[in-house]
Amino acid sequence: MKENKAVVCTVDPKEVARIKGLGFLRDKTTPDKFNCRVITRNGKITSAESRAIADAAEKYGSSEITMTSRLSIEVQGIAYDNVNDFIAFLAERGLETGGTGPKVRPVVSCKGTTCQYGLIDTFGLSQKLHYEFYKGYRQVKLPHKFKIAVGGCPNNCVKPDINDLGIIGQRMPRIEKEKCVGCGLCARLCPMGAIEIKDKKAVRNTEICNNCGRCIPTCKIGAIDTEKSGCSLYLGGRWGKKVARGQRIDKIFESEEDVLSAVEKTILFYKENGTPGERFADTIIRLGFDQVQRAVLNDDILSRKEEILKDE
Repeated sequence: MKENKAVVCTVDPKEVARIKGLGFLRDKTTPDKFNCRVITRNGKITSAESRAIADAAEKYGSSEITMTSRLSIEVQGIAYDNVNDFIAFLAERGLETGGTGPKVRPVVSCKGTTCQYGLIDTFGLSQKLHYEFYKGYRQVKLPHKFKIAVGGCPNNCVKPDINDLGIIGQRMPRIEKEKCVGCGLCARLCPMGAIEIKDKKAVRNTEICNNCGRCIPTCKIGAIDTEKSGCSLYLGGRWGKKVARGQRIDKIFESEEDVLSAVEKTILFYKENGTPGERFADTIIRLGFDQVQRAVLNDDILSRKEEILKDE
């Protein structure tokens, strides 16, 4: 296997650090070129935006575009002297670069809005999160990076529970026993094996059920209905050298307003309680999940928002 060696960088280290904050990551195989992350808001771009990115890659870069592991777009091989022109070219077409640093990172979304299994409008929610927290909190320095992922259902395609904050669409079923005839179709089709027939009635095991809601349309006589629909939130996930799985808040958030409020309270809690260089997963381990959950489930921390952010 050919060794991938780095070459000496000819750009001043302070400039390398500065433009990293603008989304430009050094290409270690060159002396003065960078790969730039283009922000997509919710993982979706228009055909016009796609053409603009391709034109920018051709004009200022190597004409190559890569996909990042977080479903973002990265233009390759931009010379240091072209950085400002590249930013200006995209800005004229409504696009921006960025997505690095100890801040709220760009939101990752699955295609739950259009997917057959999607339970929530993932594109719409992700776009709101983008403007509220990626854009709205862009000047807020956090202890470390803070990643958010939105999944439309418990299939977990974007792995929400290994992000600092993960959102998963939920549809909690309710079995109306007086209507149930014990046919067993729901039990046979439940992907989790969470339903069984006892005494000729369907019974849901809440310890196994993941609230995917697939059992609801299987019942042709209406014995299974929706009790709650909305989102579950997982806090403290992390992917990388030290993997941690997020813990679920003991509530289904039934409105976008509740979700947005919970996300803000989580970020404020991390800002107030995290130590420099500490990932949110480690903050939770240090303080205990119960303390974080209490902060997210009541509004006390919002009354201190101005104080928590006063240094920004």
